[in-house]
Amino acid sequence: MNLEQATLGAGCFWGVEYVFRRVPGVTDAKVGYSGGGVPNPTYEQVCYSNTGHAEVTQVTFDPNRVTYEQLLDVFWAMHDPTQVNRQGPDVGDQYRSVIYTHSEEQRAAAEASKERAQDRFSKPIATRIEPLEAFYPGEDYHQAYYEKNGHTPYCHVVPVKELERLGLVGAAD
Repeated sequence: MNLEQATLGAGCFWGVEYVFRRVPGVTDAKVGYSGGGVPNPTYEQVCYSNTGHAEVTQVTFDPNRVTYEQLLDVFWAMHDPTQVNRQGPDVGDQYRSVIYTHSEEQRAAAEASKERAQDRFSKPIATRIEPLEAFYPGEDYHQAYYEKNGHTPYCHVVPVKELERLGLVGAAD
């Protein structure tokens, strides 16, 4: 199997991971940190000091079952990409909307997808598109947070049920 990866930040990483785990063709999703200058940051450092990192989810997917462009469609639908350094009640640059690309092909696809997505929003999209330099996995207690703790995701603009209705994700287990 030829798997690929996408690294995306759309606010609180718990909700981003939860949504992407439900996309058919996604084989894994891990939360972590990218985009900053501090190697191997901790959650506390990212939240309470100026590391420059964003909370992100690194998605591993089978491109024969789901395309990178389809993952980007889910990304645009799950949050408000016009907000700067916040998503819902979460405020800070660690919650910024960002796409970290793994290749030139991903960069071009992300730019084209952003252009198409802009038609759906009245305000300019603030999402940054940058090459991935490093991904630092989050602590174990953050991985599959909602599944481990039995909570319903609360930190994204579009409820998971709506993404299911739109056919962008599969039903929760």
